[in-house]
Amino acid sequence: MDMVKIATLGITGVLIGLQFKSGKQEYSAYIGIGVSLVIFFYVCEYLMQMKDSVLALGGFLEGSGAYFGILFKVIGITYLCEFCAGLCRDAGYQAIAAQVELFGKVTVLLAGMPVLLSLIDTITGFMA
Repeated sequence: MDMVKIATLGITGVLIGLQFKSGKQEYSAYIGIGVSLVIFFYVCEYLMQMKDSVLALGGFLEGSGAYFGILFKVIGITYLCEFCAGLCRDAGYQAIAAQVELFGKVTVLLAGMPVLLSLIDTITGFMA
């Protein structure tokens, strides 16, 4: 049922934004950002439910808590960067959107570094 609400909200936001596109274009951008933020908060609510489920699953796997933390950081970074870049593109700032995406990629690389170091440590442990 929530999907119907979000779809209706998205369509309504687009239709209202189109009405302001010809006259006051800045209002159209504000409406788009507002609707996007409301939808993003709905997504965050579902992500918190998913986090609880995955952490419950992680309770069965010994020593995986750190990796689940890294996984959630990476997912959060990618969603936030995609959201921000989409808003920048919608407002007509493609260069800023590209820079936000680049920063997100570097941040994901840095957040995943402990996993890579652990993998290298495991491989060197097998070779020794």
